[in-house]
Amino acid sequence: MNEAIQPKFNVTTVTCACGNKFETGSVKEDLRVEICSNCHPFFTGKQKFLDAGGRVDKFKKKYGI
Repeated sequence: MNEAIQPKFNVTTVTCACGNKFETGSVKEDLRVEICSNCHPFFTGKQKFLDAGGRVDKFKKKYGI
C-alpha cells in the first residue's frame, strides 16, 4: 500500500441536528448529520405521523372508514 496516496484518518466529532454529539473515525474532520440513533424512529420506538394536506381524512372518506 502506497502511504503517499492514502487519506489521513482522523478521530471525528459527529454532530446531529437534535444536538447529540459522538466521536468516530473518518477522513473528514467534522461531520454534521440530520438524524442519528438518538432521534431515529427505528431506534427510539417513537414514530411521527404527519398529516400533510388532510391525506388521512381523504383516505378515510374515499374508503368509508
